[in-house]
Amino acid sequence: MEKIISRHFDQENSHRLESYLKDSGYEGARKALTEMTPEQVVEEVKKSNLRGLGGAGFATGTKWSFIKQTYKPKYLVINGDEGEPGTFKDKYILEQDPHAFIEGVIITCYAFGSHKAYVYIRGEYLKSIERLQAAIDEAYKNKFLGKEIMGTPFHLDVVVHQGAGAYICGEETALLESLEGKKGFPRLKPPFPAVSGLFGCPTVINNVETVTCVAPIILKGSDWFSKLGSTKNGGNRLFCVSGHVNKPGVYELPNGTTLRSIIYEHAGGIRGGRTLKAVIPGGISAPILTPDQIDVKMDFDSLKAIGSMAGSGGIIVMDDTTCMVWAAMIASRFYAHESCGQCSPCREGSGWVYRNIKRIYHGEGQTHDLTHLPGIINNIGGNTICAFGDAVTMSIGSYVSKFRSEFEIHIKEKKCELCMKKQGIVESYAKINH
Repeated sequence: MEKIISRHFDQENSHRLESYLKDSGYEGARKALTEMTPEQVVEEVKKSNLRGLGGAGFATGTKWSFIKQTYKPKYLVINGDEGEPGTFKDKYILEQDPHAFIEGVIITCYAFGSHKAYVYIRGEYLKSIERLQAAIDEAYKNKFLGKEIMGTPFHLDVVVHQGAGAYICGEETALLESLEGKKGFPRLKPPFPAVSGLFGCPTVINNVETVTCVAPIILKGSDWFSKLGSTKNGGNRLFCVSGHVNKPGVYELPNGTTLRSIIYEHAGGIRGGRTLKAVIPGGISAPILTPDQIDVKMDFDSLKAIGSMAGSGGIIVMDDTTCMVWAAMIASRFYAHESCGQCSPCREGSGWVYRNIKRIYHGEGQTHDLTHLPGIINNIGGNTICAFGDAVTMSIGSYVSKFRSEFEIHIKEKKCELCMKKQGIVESYAKINH
């Protein structure tokens, strides 16, 4: 398999400009700026079937084409917040190959006429921030950024902005609010960012991984890229595999690779030869899948067809030692904590869901708690400004619907066998360490 995004990850000093230039570095940008019009760049990316790899899966070239000619400045905003649990791919791009990302930023800005890009990075990613800023400084010094890039009239400035640890700022309009110095509250749409985004100006918002794919597309062509993936899902993407597997890590694979092959071939199968119980296919917001669903292709359309989503590509694997009530409690606790509080259904509902599941897990639940839970969950989705409420509904709702019997056992028996075993292990560990 031909690697695109991670092709330099195992090279020495891959984050330095000198190393990047040895493998056609910035040649894609040179081709775009000297041989192609902005319209041709947009069309090439459209034909490549590159889709947004941050979660939504929207066609990248089509998003760029929404930006119209205007007297206002146009901005590119890169979402590198990566707060979705189970997702840890963008940090490796920014740490291991920041110049590939910067080259993608140059081409993207050229395509829709932007001369300023902001990179919003999760505040905890200190190494990523340091590496990216060093790469940006190298790019300025060598005329890949700044005025008259590569001897052309095109100019571009790139600014790195450090986030402050709010999950909601991964939502594109909340990110814009944060960039403007305001509280990270999602905005009502319309107007969409392409019309009124950062500072009220037309704005394209792309993910780090998405932009990193752009230079290879321009250099090698859209036909080459589109054939690497599946129908309407061009190229490769990075899958983050964590949980109960033998080889957790980041794997670059073609869109359309089956979930089964990712777990059992690339990630080495379930730890200790145990049985698979459940898997989250696209970050914690994605509805959970059962073992009989893992032959699905890992692309946006295939996962949507079975009621889940590819999301950020964060695969979380759970074996048969996992209590699904406990897993649902952990997920709902995250949502209750990270709700920005702007919309009442989400602010009140996410906390209500967490407290409900927490009671059930700790053996304090009643039959009516489980009876009411689906209704509480469903009243959140579709009633909020952003998709956070939908994520709570789809994600937590899938635990309740697919593993309802475990919730019933917790209500009836006050604890399940798995929790009793876990408690025994914890108590034994505490005695040993005492």
